[in-house]
Amino acid sequence: MSELARLRWKCRRGMLELDLLFRDFLATGYARLDADGQRCFDQLLDYPDAVLLEWLMGRIQPTDRDVAALVQRIRSTVAD
Repeated sequence: MSELARLRWKCRRGMLELDLLFRDFLATGYARLDADGQRCFDQLLDYPDAVLLEWLMGRIQPTDRDVAALVQRIRSTVAD
């Protein structure tokens, strides 16, 4: 299985909002991440759906700087 296919599978969540956000980011923004950003994205997908939704909707901010920067990048990539 390719890395992108593995990530596509890992992006499948229990919430339609997250499915759409991650699908769009994989299609438009993931390839522009450097290796550290791609690793951070893979780790981001390990967080619970409820936490991810709060972060991606901008209701709360992640405490980790790298995660916060990636969340902002996902939000801005998808909003474009």
